[in-house]
Amino acid sequence: MALFSLFDRSDTRVTAFDDWVEELVEQRLRHRPAADMVMYGASFLGDHGVLWMILAGAQAVRNRDGDWRRPLARALLGLAAESIVVNGPIKAMFRRTRPIAPSVHPLRLRTPRTSSFPSGHASAAFFGAALLRDDDPWWPAYYVVAVIVAMSRLHVRIHHASDVVAGAVIGTLLGELTRVLIPLPPREAASLDMLDLHPDGERRGARQPE
Repeated sequence: MALFSLFDRSDTRVTAFDDWVEELVEQRLRHRPAADMVMYGASFLGDHGVLWMILAGAQAVRNRDGDWRRPLARALLGLAAESIVVNGPIKAMFRRTRPIAPSVHPLRLRTPRTSSFPSGHASAAFFGAALLRDDDPWWPAYYVVAVIVAMSRLHVRIHHASDVVAGAVIGTLLGELTRVLIPLPPREAASLDMLDLHPDGERRGARQPE
């Protein structure tokens, strides 16, 4: 028996919150071509954490002159572990049905068979943003993308609002825990380690003044 089944009760505060957010999304976002394109695209790319793997690869390319292997490995292995934890034991503790999906989607989407609570897309999004932000000037963009991916699951009616909020919180906590357990050296320090200096302070192989 699942640990929590209270979400199916129509008189709970959680359900009232979900209904309120659903009404806002229906009035402000859905059925607008631009919003549909962005949200369905984000939901599609966020499946299985693919979007965050792409962003981790792009970050590695931008940092190819430095120590890019450890951050990339941490991101890819972390995303895999996060997915196993959230979509396995965490979802197994809950029993919640998903929203009624529309009969026609602007874009074909996979509807998972697991519990609706919490949102795996939202969890992976905020987990990925947490890991990729280390010493990266683009870090605000990662959180913007995370919010869009999380919101997309409401837009496409695959998750309730409380699923998304819980997923974002879980992903953030797991991301911060991973950053503590597997820290990365500051980028400046990593760059200095790669200079390979002589004892006299000159870079090895550097051309000496004539």
